[in-house]
Amino acid sequence: MRLTDCHNFADFRRLAKKRLPGPIFHYIDGAADDEVTYRRNTEAYETVDLVPNVLNGVDAVDMSVTVMGQKLDMPLYCAPTALQRLFHHDGERAVGRAATEFGTMFGVSSLATVAVEEIAALAPGPKMFQFYFHKDRGLNDALLERARAANFNVMALTVDTITGGNRERDLRTGFTSPPKLNLQSAWSFATHPAWAWNFFTKEKFDMPHLSGHVDQGTNVAVSVGEYFSSMLDPTMSWKDAEKLCAQWNGQFALKGIMSVEDAKRAVDIGCTGIMVSNHGGRQLDGSRAPFDQLAEICDAVGDKIDVICEGGIQRGTHVLKALSVGAKAVSGGRLYLYALAAAGQPGVERALGNLRAEIERDMRLMGVKHLSELSRDNLRYR
Repeated sequence: MRLTDCHNFADFRRLAKKRLPGPIFHYIDGAADDEVTYRRNTEAYETVDLVPNVLNGVDAVDMSVTVMGQKLDMPLYCAPTALQRLFHHDGERAVGRAATEFGTMFGVSSLATVAVEEIAALAPGPKMFQFYFHKDRGLNDALLERARAANFNVMALTVDTITGGNRERDLRTGFTSPPKLNLQSAWSFATHPAWAWNFFTKEKFDMPHLSGHVDQGTNVAVSVGEYFSSMLDPTMSWKDAEKLCAQWNGQFALKGIMSVEDAKRAVDIGCTGIMVSNHGGRQLDGSRAPFDQLAEICDAVGDKIDVICEGGIQRGTHVLKALSVGAKAVSGGRLYLYALAAAGQPGVERALGNLRAEIERDMRLMGVKHLSELSRDNLRYR
């Protein structure tokens, strides 16, 4: 299977599975407990049908949006994800360049494997920094100031990771960051020599935003769940979020909002955006899907704050359904991570190009020239 054979999300997933050692692939692919919420994140879109209008003379379409002050050429951006150089040796460099090429936003994790300063230089487009609230207050201050100095446009505080989710696939495969060789993993690494060669011969794996502050995840191998449970602050509160919002003093979002009550509180503390997200089903299994919660959250705060629907997006029709409900844009991680693992920057560009083409074609088939013409009138719930 080659990159040119990848026409959709499932194709990229298959190629990524072929290219990656088992522990690395299952880290991307897995979720919490029985993975019910992970599956529901996409299934939720299939419970709603689009109703097109015809004879509208759609000669051209405009799919641009403005989200948290950032003009994007398409209503989809690359959500922040950790550890990207585990999946491909170019990691965040590949994703940042691809996002810039497509005129969309790139989210960079606190647990990134390329520093914000380098990303800012190679990806001049809109950028979001995703903030993990650590017990180490000195590290928190350093993260914020580095993102500010690198001229990142948006700060997003992740609020659904005060402890690690039960990611049983990682327990079975022995996945850690950085990867460690043991009886479980050695065979998988050995049977993927291209990945192993790139990982072990290119620059040393690192998470530069944490260097000098913590050893876990960089010098000491731990699972992501262990990192969340040991290094992040479980006492994080609304007061902490409000203080961070004031410190940043710019476009500020909460990532991981799932209730109307929390959406309203985000408005109250001065946020300019929220990501309706359950962390890709990787935290609380049995929780609602973002799309299932989207309507009531948009009804409550959609006129006061930018609402982004994050998770489960695999098709252009999913994007149009979320925007019809009231989201300003959508975002996702796996939608580009499989492509990154499959082929680096060309893979991410192909994934984004596929989705852009789907959105444009689906807008034409829906009979809309501008995304603002979408509404719940276009939808029917089964």
